[in-house]
Amino acid sequence: MTRDVLDRYYAAFNAKDIDAMLAELDEDVAHHVNEGEIRQGKEAFRAFCGHMSDCYDEHLTEIELFASDDGNRAAAEFMVNGTYLKTDPGLPEARNQAYRLPGGAFFTLRDGKIIRVTTYYNLADWLKQVS
Repeated sequence: MTRDVLDRYYAAFNAKDIDAMLAELDEDVAHHVNEGEIRQGKEAFRAFCGHMSDCYDEHLTEIELFASDDGNRAAAEFMVNGTYLKTDPGLPEARNQAYRLPGGAFFTLRDGKIIRVTTYYNLADWLKQVS
């Protein structure tokens, strides 16, 4: 079941279907963003996804999923293939720069829903690629 949830979550990410991603989340999901604040709840997650869609066009490949035996914790490793579309405040100017970098995520699940997402990528690597 855990892998099915994550399969749907990442298929929705690659399809740019925010509503389908949200369907896999608990109402009170905690979203721990790389280099950012923890966002609490589905609406904060939706707002984050909207911002990301404005600034970045990303597609994940080489997705590998891992799950604990009890299904309550999971992880994913992947390659982020992206284009920097619009300048994100505090970051370098966007000029449609392409980037490719490894990323990962850690999850906690309860009752078939994601209650925590922690994402990671190497910001220094990304900055080097888009600068």
